[in-house]
Amino acid sequence: MNNHYPHPIIAREGWFYIALAFVVTMIVAAFAGWWSIPFWIILLFVLQFFRDPPRPIPYQPNAVLSPADGRIVTVEKTTDPYAGREAIKISVFMNVFNVHSNRSPVDGKIEKIEYFAGSFVNADLDKASLENERNAVVVKARTGEQITFVQVAGLIARRILCYVKVGDQLERGQRYGFIRFGSRVDVYLPLTAQPRVIIGQKVSATTTVLAELV
Repeated sequence: MNNHYPHPIIAREGWFYIALAFVVTMIVAAFAGWWSIPFWIILLFVLQFFRDPPRPIPYQPNAVLSPADGRIVTVEKTTDPYAGREAIKISVFMNVFNVHSNRSPVDGKIEKIEYFAGSFVNADLDKASLENERNAVVVKARTGEQITFVQVAGLIARRILCYVKVGDQLERGQRYGFIRFGSRVDVYLPLTAQPRVIIGQKVSATTTVLAELV
């Protein structure tokens, strides 16, 4: 099943940066010829960073989908500090070459959103979950479980964007936010959830099943 995709293939969050890189590159190319090659490389990098392709949604109604592209860096039992419960935490680390559009991992209603200003340590480190700038969304899934997913800024990232509010209904695969230039997303699940990924595994937003609710 394919989700409705109302956004362009190049994320709107990147239009300004792409336009700026293009103008600078063209100016340098006009005056410096071959010396402009590094600027063309930068332009291509910015263009690929803000790509935002549509993704097919797995059919299983009990599946918790990956909210981001990247690599699994954490699968552990811990405390969900935003919902006040014991939980299974699965973390996806995004490097600068991953798609940085964030998608909802479940269908459900948003019960709580919390934003925290913080530092900018490497998002690959566990302490980034509690020390970095972050935005937590707590959702009551349609299956009844409470799911928390947290956008965490990284070493280079300097802005978390979240486009939803408390009371909104989310659909699996729905685009709800964006993080610029390197970051991670933490997902807190009920202890009864069955993880379907392992540390080091590469995942894709929406198409990869992180866990199954039972």
